[in-house]
Amino acid sequence: MTADEHAERFTVLRPLLFTIVYEILGSATESDDVLQDSYLRWAEVDLATVRDTKSYLARLVTRQALNALRSCARRREDYIGPWLPEPLLLDEHDASADVVLAESVSMAMLVLLETLTPDERAVFVLREVFGFDYADIAAAVGKPVMTARQVAHRAREHVQARRKRFEPVDAAKIAQITEQFMTAATTGDTDVLLSLLAQDATWIADSGGKAIASRRPVVGAEKVAGFLMDLFHRASRTPNLRIAMVNCNNAPAMVVYSDDHLKGVFLIEISDGKISTLYAIRNPDKLAAVTVARQISR
Repeated sequence: MTADEHAERFTVLRPLLFTIVYEILGSATESDDVLQDSYLRWAEVDLATVRDTKSYLARLVTRQALNALRSCARRREDYIGPWLPEPLLLDEHDASADVVLAESVSMAMLVLLETLTPDERAVFVLREVFGFDYADIAAAVGKPVMTARQVAHRAREHVQARRKRFEPVDAAKIAQITEQFMTAATTGDTDVLLSLLAQDATWIADSGGKAIASRRPVVGAEKVAGFLMDLFHRASRTPNLRIAMVNCNNAPAMVVYSDDHLKGVFLIEISDGKISTLYAIRNPDKLAAVTVARQISR
């Protein structure tokens, strides 16, 4: 077997492998590191012994992702302020056609997955999102098949009890609400802003202590609106401020620049036609990934 064949098989499956690892780790940057390490291991494998390349590579990257997740657990415990997943810049806009894939990479789902144990998270992702059989899942997490089934059941119940019902929103409606939000926030129209926010709307900011941001969530439409009015008023005094729209985690997102320096990424979550959650990622360590568009797949 040649190195070219190893590379070809890995490259074809890379979008799927990246998606698996990203959903386990919540970090595009760390996912790249895991895939690089996994490829080095894959390059040493005798391909004659591989019966199913997809299953083999899924098991390999899952094991490496779990190692990475466990090693960074302490860092997340010591994190300053709320920890949010790293935003995922997508280079395509048709992930919404796959409802399962769209929900699985949403910021809301990734935040929810943070409440699972590492094994629960990996098993849930492999089973519920990618549909792998329990034999492959058990091999990936190093558990007996029966245990993998029990972990899957426990994780599924946990997620179902906590997630909001996912209803794909029409792309045109998302664009309309987002445009209205940007206009209201930048012009200081509090009334319009309040009309766009759900009563229990929540603002969550992730700075890691490396940028100015609220270290506690802001909850309630009026409090969030007031907070945003003040935020945008102060931002208006920033020289050469520029806001662009992008697709992050299969949702509309605003990227804010001062000159050419990326200052933050803001994602909105829409439920029942209202903005229910606003996620602000300000930690500069997490903004680097937004400069590279990714492909996702299942």
